[in-house]
Amino acid sequence: MTTEATILPEARLAGDEHISLCETLDRVLNAGVVLVGDVLISVADVDLIFIGLQVVLTSMETARNSGMGPPASNLVRERES
Repeated sequence: MTTEATILPEARLAGDEHISLCETLDRVLNAGVVLVGDVLISVADVDLIFIGLQVVLTSMETARNSGMGPPASNLVRERES
């Protein structure tokens, strides 16, 4: 099993610094997080099920600014109809 993590310098905390859950969630939603993983179920060295997972957790504003979400104009039209 291989695990990789990249922590941006601005996301690092000093050793004695503590932050609340609310502030942590705010940082995650503002920056965005991508989780990628694979699950492989085998019996007697026979691969039965392979599941590839990719999860993106971010705010709509961050997604829109990075080009992942729908443009704001589409959201306004959907609400009006």
